[in-house]
Amino acid sequence: MNKHVNTIIEKVNDQLEAIELEEEASLRKAKKAVLLLKGIMQQLKMKLNDYKFKSDDEEICFFKEYKPQLFSKLIYYSEIYKIETNRPTGSDTAQKNYIIRELDRIKDYFDKNLDFYQYYRTEKTHLDRYYFLRVEPNIELNVDCFYFERDNNFSTSFDYKVSKILANEMLRIYLNAELNKLEKHPENEMDNSKFPRIKHTWTGTKTELVELIYAIYAKGSINYGNIDIKELIDYFCNVFNTDAGEFYRIYLNIRNRKESRTLYLDSLRDSLNKKMDDDDNR
Repeated sequence: MNKHVNTIIEKVNDQLEAIELEEEASLRKAKKAVLLLKGIMQQLKMKLNDYKFKSDDEEICFFKEYKPQLFSKLIYYSEIYKIETNRPTGSDTAQKNYIIRELDRIKDYFDKNLDFYQYYRTEKTHLDRYYFLRVEPNIELNVDCFYFERDNNFSTSFDYKVSKILANEMLRIYLNAELNKLEKHPENEMDNSKFPRIKHTWTGTKTELVELIYAIYAKGSINYGNIDIKELIDYFCNVFNTDAGEFYRIYLNIRNRKESRTLYLDSLRDSLNKKMDDDDNR
């Protein structure tokens, strides 16, 4: 089951990236993403009705790791749709205050669920059987009321909470990016005279670009590491005539990969080795 779900996750991520590349408002893109993810979740729910997990470990892994990767995105895009629908159309100050209130709401959720957040982020496992197996919830645990309204065959006490944590992390990145747009002034724009006049176009995906740039950033290969990630992203995007979009959110998705977290770097290594082998054989 989990291998099958991982294939679904990879396909969905490609579809979501295609939606993000569309030249449309965030509200329209969020609506498309929600419709896509609702359909995927419904298909997954139906498949689970006919499936029996081979072990508790497989069931825990599904509800702790795999389902939240999809469900968190549904929550995330649903929240964006709601936020953008209710976003004021007045002054920049009104919009800033609105976004700050949304960020405060995310912090409140974090504060109220700090113990579980620390349990999940430190990769502890000793309570997994209580959190991620489909059994009657222990009412002494901090169970969301949401749980009691869900299909018990498709939910556990805490898989929603994991999904909500992941969604909030993505949402915080989105809201901070929107806040930065409002706070941006002309004098802060990057001087394009610093960049080459003749530009070649990046033809890979945004995810591949972000993975490459973060690898260069982590290695400290530019200016001996004395450069901000945002500046490095801007430089690459200008040179290669592209846009990295919400690169923090893309980086978060890369971090949350369950197989190799360096898919593009792995493919670069394989391509280079193949070229060198081919050249050796000429």
